[in-house]
Amino acid sequence: MKPNNFAMRDWHLEHVEKVILRYMKGISPDASSFEKRNFKKYSTISSCSKQIEYDIKHGVTAQEVAELMNKIRNDASYSEVRQNQDAIPRLDELERQLNS
Repeated sequence: MKPNNFAMRDWHLEHVEKVILRYMKGISPDASSFEKRNFKKYSTISSCSKQIEYDIKHGVTAQEVAELMNKIRNDASYSEVRQNQDAIPRLDELERQLNS
């Protein structure tokens, strides 16, 4: 029997997707002060890259993160997210941050 070293790998992969999408969407203009505070605390580029690096330590490969970013960039199911004019530059910025 082979041991499962990364038991929550699928969860971490889903978490990477959620973090990337949250960073790409940004914050709505009519956000409450609570939402603004949470966005400032958890959705900056540095905190998003730290969360993704943590997920990489727990079984998600850098290749999977790159594939997910490519999927978000090109797949039709994410077209709503890409409609925001700041979304693609944010994705590029996050990709540069993770590759450095």
